[in-house]
Order: sequence, then structure tokens, then C-alpha cells
Amino acid sequence: MMRFVRRYIVLQIVATVFVPLIANGQHTSGVTVYRVTKTEPQVVPLLAKNRPDSIAETTINASVTDNIDELLTETNGLTETKVNRQFSRVLKHIRISDLANQGVTDKKAYTRMADLFARLKLYPLAMKCYLKTLPVVSQSSIHADEPDEADSSSTENEILSLNLKDDSLFNQKTQWLENHVNEKRSEAIGNQQIAEAFNDGKTAIAYALLFHVKQPVPGKRKVFHWINTGHTFITLIKYNDDSTCVTRSFGFYPKKDNILSATPLLPTTSSTFKDDGGHNWDELVGKFISRHKFKRILKLVSQFSETDYQLSSNNCTDFAMSAATIAGIYISNTKAKWPLGKGNNPGSAGQSIITDKVSTDDHTPLFIYKNLTTASIAQ
Repeated sequence: MMRFVRRYIVLQIVATVFVPLIANGQHTSGVTVYRVTKTEPQVVPLLAKNRPDSIAETTINASVTDNIDELLTETNGLTETKVNRQFSRVLKHIRISDLANQGVTDKKAYTRMADLFARLKLYPLAMKCYLKTLPVVSQSSIHADEPDEADSSSTENEILSLNLKDDSLFNQKTQWLENHVNEKRSEAIGNQQIAEAFNDGKTAIAYALLFHVKQPVPGKRKVFHWINTGHTFITLIKYNDDSTCVTRSFGFYPKKDNILSATPLLPTTSSTFKDDGGHNWDELVGKFISRHKFKRILKLVSQFSETDYQLSSNNCTDFAMSAATIAGIYISNTKAKWPLGKGNNPGSAGQSIITDKVSTDDHTPLFIYKNLTTASIAQ
């Protein structure tokens, strides 16, 4: 009888202590711990994740890249104002470290991240992610070719990995989007300013060039739409061995001498370069280049600064294509006719990118981003 009473008492204690705790449980350090808590409804943003202080502590949900893909698809073809607002609402909930952790095991993640950073105009980060999608042999060929540069591909790849400095840039961009929903106006910049920006006294371990096209009518091989003729420009990037980088986006423009300058009636006028760091684009082609090619492109900038702008033979697309050719990027079928003139133009160049009329001087794949909406129109 006493044995039965003792068992009954033990069962009562177990029921009293543990049964209520089973109402709500969570796992901690591999041991299941149960708690009775009152849960409040929570609204979880599209890409909401924990924001830990170090990359080593982060975890990531596999759906992040799918959500990025969905975000990029939904914002293609939208006005810049709507794109920036949509991005600012979503991006403030994620960190680069979260994305990088998934990229280690999922190359698709790096592809999506490259596209995302390109759309955000964070071009150094976009090219870093693109590099991670390449075969190891291709990755080892991106370093500068001078003896004083780093010659260890493993070191370079480590330096060109996403890091906490990139996370800071990403956060700054997200904050900027919250307060600036419109396209940043391109301001005049001298060729000397462009060259001096890269003379930062730091050792470079890699260089890259990006070729951007803003078509007059996205997805159409039209030379102009009313007074809109589109624009073509480039971005140069210098990656340093301390994980910093220097980047400049700029294009070749007419410097209006009068109201008819750079029109079919008066096609020749003075020229200038402008800072296109905030300029929108529809298509993009990127490639890592050698130090020698990088210097040749800077020399090209100096040469173009001493020439006039000529609507048919020395325009923004002519400059950008000359730089791309030095980098080893070739785009065919970029010319068309217009009243009283003909030549290279953004409408044709952009359409050639959409229809894959792009090649390179080596076997290294190119980073190509096409506006998905315009690409579907072309097809």
C-alpha cells in the first residue's frame, strides 16, 4: 500500500511540474527546454533576420536568395522612385554577413547577391559576388599582373570575400535609399579627379570595369524617344589589399555651347565627363581586368578629355565602348541611323547586350545583368 502511495505522489509531482511546461517549448544548446509563455503576434518582414555582431555568429534561412530573386523580378521595369522605396523597406532587415554565409554553400546565392548589389549600384560588392560564381581556375586569374602585386590566389580570394566593411557600405546604402528615392543628378567631373581618386597610396590586388547602358526605350533598338537619347557610361574599381576599394562611375557628355549643341543640326560641341555614380541603367556588363588594362583606360579618359563631343563619331557610347574594348569586352551591332547622322548609340548597344551579342577576349565569363522586363520584350 505504501509503495502505491509513493508512486502516486511521484506521478503527481511530475504532472504538476512538467505537464504545464510542455505547452510551449524551445531548443537551446541541443537540450529541449520548455517554458510557459504568452506569445504576442509578430510581423516578420520579407527578409527579416537576426542581426548578430559578427559573421561567425550568423545563421541564414535558405529562402533569403529566393526572396531576393522575387524582389529583383518585381522591381524590374519600375520607376527608380518605386524601386528605391521597395528596396529600402526590405534591405534594412538583412546583413551582408547573412547572405555571405549562404553563398559559401550555394553558388546561386552569390549570383543573386551580385544582381542585387548591381541594382543597388554597389558595384564593388556585385563584382566580388560574381567572382565567387566562377570556377577556381577563373578566380585565380583575376589578380593584377605586376610583380609588386599580391601573387597568391588564395589570399586574393580571401580579400575579395565579403567582409564587415562591405556590411557597413550596405547599411549606408540602405539608409540612403530611405531618404533619396529619386535618381542622383550627374555632375561634371574632371579627368584629373578621376585619375587621382585611384592614387590612394594603397596596394591594389584586383581591378574591374563595368559597362552600363540606359536605353531611350528599354527593350527597344530605338535611337531616341522624343528628346531622350539614353546614355552609356563605365565604372572602374580598384580593390586594395586592406579590403578597401575605390570606385568611380562616369561618362562622356556634350558640354552645351548653345541650345542646338550635340543635335543633328550642330553635332559637334565641347565635351566633359560627369560623375554617373547615381545614374540609372538597363543593362550592365562587368569584367575583372589587369593593372595594365586599367592604366590604359585611365589614359583613354585623358585622351577623350581633349576631344570634342561629336554626336555621330565621338559620343558617350563611343567612349564607353573604347574602354570596354581595352578591357576585352566586345559588343556587336551597336550602330544605327538617325536624321542627319549615324553611329554607336545606347539603344542599339543595350539591345545587343539583351540579345547576347557580347563576347570577351579570353574564356573568363562576363558578369551580365539584363533588365528582366526588357529582355522578355526583346524575345
